[in-house]
Formats: sequence, C-alpha cells, structure tokens
Amino acid sequence: MIQPPRAKKINGDYAWLREKDQPEVLAYLKQENAYTESVMAGTAELQKQLFDELKGRIKETDQTVPAKLDDYYYYSRTEAGKQYEIYCRQKGNLVAPEEILLDLNVLASDLGLAYLRLGVFSISPDHRYLAYSLDTDGSESFLLRVKDLTTGQLLPEEIHGTYYTLAWANDSQAFFYTVFDAAHRPHRVFKHRLAAPPGTDLLIYEETKPGFNVWLRKTRSRRLIFIEVENQTMTESWWLDADLPSVPPRLLEPRRPDLEYFPDHHPDGDTLFILTNDGAPDFRLMAAPVDAPGRSRWREVVPARPGVILKDFEVFKTHLVLELLENTQPQFEVINLATWQRGRLRFTEPVYTLASDLNLEFTTDCFRFVYSSFITPETVYDYYFATGEQTLRKREELPSGYEPSHYESERLWAEAADGVRIPISLVYRQPLALDGSRPLLLYGYGAYEEVIEAGFSATRISLLDRGVIFAIAHVRGGGELGRGWYEQGKFLHKKNTFTDFIAAAEFLIRSGYTKAERLVALGRSAGGLLMGAVANLRPDLFQTIVAGVPFVDVLNTMLDPTLPLTEQEYGEWGDPRQPEFYDYIKSYSPYDNILPQNYPHILVTAGLHDPRVNYWEPTKWVAKLRELKTDDNLLLLKTNLGAGHIGPSGRYDALRDLAFEDAFILKTLGLLG
Repeated sequence: MIQPPRAKKINGDYAWLREKDQPEVLAYLKQENAYTESVMAGTAELQKQLFDELKGRIKETDQTVPAKLDDYYYYSRTEAGKQYEIYCRQKGNLVAPEEILLDLNVLASDLGLAYLRLGVFSISPDHRYLAYSLDTDGSESFLLRVKDLTTGQLLPEEIHGTYYTLAWANDSQAFFYTVFDAAHRPHRVFKHRLAAPPGTDLLIYEETKPGFNVWLRKTRSRRLIFIEVENQTMTESWWLDADLPSVPPRLLEPRRPDLEYFPDHHPDGDTLFILTNDGAPDFRLMAAPVDAPGRSRWREVVPARPGVILKDFEVFKTHLVLELLENTQPQFEVINLATWQRGRLRFTEPVYTLASDLNLEFTTDCFRFVYSSFITPETVYDYYFATGEQTLRKREELPSGYEPSHYESERLWAEAADGVRIPISLVYRQPLALDGSRPLLLYGYGAYEEVIEAGFSATRISLLDRGVIFAIAHVRGGGELGRGWYEQGKFLHKKNTFTDFIAAAEFLIRSGYTKAERLVALGRSAGGLLMGAVANLRPDLFQTIVAGVPFVDVLNTMLDPTLPLTEQEYGEWGDPRQPEFYDYIKSYSPYDNILPQNYPHILVTAGLHDPRVNYWEPTKWVAKLRELKTDDNLLLLKTNLGAGHIGPSGRYDALRDLAFEDAFILKTLGLLG
C-alpha cells in the first residue's frame, strides 16, 4: 500500500505535490506507478491479449476519403507499425502521383520524440505553403513552422507558444495565429508575413478580460476571417477581409451577458448567416449584411422550434445544412437557398451519431458527413443536394471480423428524484437476460453543454464480447436536451449531474441489466469530477470506478486564478470568491468530501504535463483516499510522465493504455478467465 510521507503534508493537505520541479514529487509519482504496475502484474498476459484484440480491429494501413479543394485532393493515411498519420495530396485526380506533405512518424523519429501531436495544419490559398504546429510533451503549447511545398524545405519561421487556430490571408504571404497567456488562455492574435524578422509580427487583437478565449476561423467562402471571443455565456466576433489583411478587424456585434452568436459568410449579397440564442435559448438562424451586421439589422431566416435544438450550420453556395438535436437524436436539415425548401436526412437506428466531415469547397454539389451508431461502424457518405441521394464513400473496416447482428442497442429513460427523465443509451451482445447477471460499464460526463454521442467504437468490442453492457447516462450538465438541460447541471445546480448518474445506475439495476457488484462507472476530465462525486455519495452502488484525468480538487483549483483555465471556468462552476458558490462547490468537491468509508475499486489516471487538470489533482485525491478509506479494495494511480490531458499521442500507445484500463475493469469484476 502506498502511503504519502506524512511530514510533507501542509495544513493537513498534500499541497507539496504541486512542486513539479522537486525531485521528491517525481519520485512519488514513479513510486505510485511502480505500485500500480506490481498490482497489475498478474494481468500482463490479459493486457497483451486485449492489445492484440484492439489492434486486430483497426485497419493499420488505411486512408481517409480524399477531400477536394481547387485542383488538389487532400487526405491522410496510416501505415502498419507506425504510430502517426501521414498527410498527403494529389493534384488533378486520384491517380496522380502522391505528394507527402507531412509525415509525423519521420518527424518523431528525427527529433527523438516519444510524444508528438499535431495542432494546426493549414494550406495556403495558393497551395504552396503548409503552416503546421507541433506539441512535443502534451502541454498543448505548440511550435509553429511553415513548409514550402514546392521545394520541401522549411522556412526560417519558428513561432513558439501558439495555440490551436490559424488563418491565411488570400495573398498566401500572411497568416494570423493565436498565442496564450500564463493561464494558458488564447488571448492574442498576431499577423505574420513570410520571411519577416523574428519579433516583428503585428498584434491584431488582444483580449484583456480574464475568462475569455480567442479563436480564429476562415469562412468556406474564403472571403472573411473571424476573430471569435467567447466565455461560457457570451461571445463576440470581429472580422477581417482575407483579401485586405492590413485593414484592422471590424466588430460585428458587441458582447453582452448571455448573448451568444456565431457568424458565417455567403458572398451572394455579401450576407452573414448568424446562429444565435438571442430570443431563443435553443438558438435560431439570422441573416445580416456584412457592411452593417449589427443586431439591429438581423432578420430571422430559421426560427426557433419547440423541442428542436439548432446546434450548428454550414454554408455552401446553393444550400445551408443545419445540425439539429430533437428528442436527443441528431438530425441534418438541408435548405435550398433558391427556394428555401427544407428536407431532412432520415436514419432508423434507435441511437446513432452524425458529424460533418471535411467539406472544403464552397461551390459543391454535395455535403459529406459521417454516420455511426453503437452497432454501425463509422461510415462516410456524400449527400447530393439536387437529388437527395446518399453515396457511401467509406465504411470503417475491422480486419479481425465483426458481425453487427450479434449486438443490440437501446434507448432507455430513468427517472431522477425530482421527476426529470434521464436518457440512457446502451449496447450489448445478444442474447440478453434481464436477470442482473451481466456486468455493465456506465459512462458519464455532464458538463460544458457537451453532447455525449452514442457512436461506434471498435475498441469497445473486447468488453462487449466478454458480456459487458456499455451504457451512457446523458445526465444534466450536457447538451442532449437543450440549453435548459445544461443549465440544470451547472453553477448551483451541479449536483443534479451526480444524482442523475446515480438514478441511472439504480434504474439499470432495478431493470435487471446488472447489479451493484457488477457495475463499473467511467468518466474523464469533468466526467472524472462526476466519478469522484458519486464515489463519495454512493460508494455502495459501484464495484469499480475509473476516473481519467479527473477534475477532483475543484475548490482549491477554482480559488487559484494563477492556474491555467481557472478564470475561464467561473462560467461553468461559479466563482468561489462569492460565498454562495464557495459553500456549494465545497459541498460536492470530491477531494473535500472524502469520508472514512468503504470505496469501490478505483483506477485513476493523470498526465504530468496536463494543462487542463493538473497532475496533482488526481494525485492528491488518491493520497487522501488512501488515508481515509476503510476498505482493502484496489486504489491505483497511473501517471503518464510524458503526456498531458489527452494521453499518449501514438495510436499503439493509446491502445496499450486502453488494454490496461480494460484489464483493470475485468480484474475487479472477477472476469480474468
């Protein structure tokens, strides 16, 4: 059993674990890892078996569907045995010679890197230059480089500390990029001209108000570049003319509390389409002229509809594509801009997911999207505007074999204590007897208005084939049922997220899908907060809990505005400098509510370079659990010392982590055979 040194505790806390540069901290994390490895040593053969199964279900040598832009077709591919993607293009047609633009495997090898993640990948409008950025340790701090694709040579540019967005001006000689501040908040936009001396980039925009992030987005029409400023409850957009990159940005509509709007551009009539919650909590679509786009000029083109959430939209020359949620189900609605006639794409499975794929061209006869479900592998379709036809372009292949008819999915509804109905999506291998004998893995998140989608996962099959039911509890705090669903699970209503998850678990037990000693709970990041909370509230309800990079030290983190992201998070959790939020957060923060009681088996993961949930949060949580819990159940901490919030960057490394997690679940369920 790991015991943190008592002498190092500060005021009864484990604050010393925050001292990342102190040798004793790294030594402690390594000690925890060694303990975890020793406890799991008996599952080594199972982990290898699981890894082989997981690898066998991915097509190791594969390629995305090429996306056309002007005279080029862009795609990425993978090769067996290689960790990373290779980015390529062909000119003119798909039988032309392949041009490799960026091979991350070569970069990782040349630089001797165990971790490599791509941030920006942006081709200049003339297709000559590639701007790309790399994170080499998981800290999400990117080095930006520019490659001349005609010569294959790197330009002298090296820009450090950049973030995720970049946009080229139409002259292909200048681009705009974002950098972050000490709190890891993207707050500045700079303009860079190729071959400009270091330190001469022009500051275009700076957001000085804490809690607001700054992003860049170029429209598909290629005419405008938006500088988008947002926090959890309001947005503001500025726009640049991509043909006139020296003209300062212009404001679309000033920010104001609770106003969110998201513009896009159509060159016919120089029109902006604007998705907004102004007068419509679940959003509506407006239009306005670019030369006078303020709120007073907005006119409604798609009104709000009861029970329909307008999540997003895409603009093409002849059509709009709306992304909707209705009764938790995703929908695409297509609008003909000449006639304003609408039509919806129809799907028959009880639970499924939809996503727009890479649609690069503004003038096109089709819209590319991705469909999947718990049972149907990821499938790419082209939807043709003129005919409504859907052409299958690619379906995910599982080389080791897969028979969809062996599995069944369902949508269920649990009832919370306050009478609210909570949707549950689940999938299992047939046949199923509702006698409580099946193990069940229940996943939850419930934050940031995120919709947790019931999509296909080839890596999930190893558990399904061992009899494990997989379920998602779509708890409040997410966005599955609209803005109200989100608001009922944030601020001073956050505990609804936890009690909804508990209600879903109780319902599944009552309905015979599983029983407490066969029930596993899983959540990551903000979902890890959910795991910590339900562990304190109802430890008797779960046999096992897996908490990935969990946000469990909520009160201490939110009281420290010097930490990355803290001030941005006030819009989600509340500001604990205000007494009502302090008291409420303290009442549920997992670290502050550990009790001397029995807890389930728990696996906790962390990343040493994580800028979102600092490694010390899960580490402190585990240390305090070790001190107070009264059982002999497993409590393991696994810290990736070379990665951050997202975990390993290489695809095989990610599969090994998943095999380890699955082995822990099977071990604690007594399913090692």
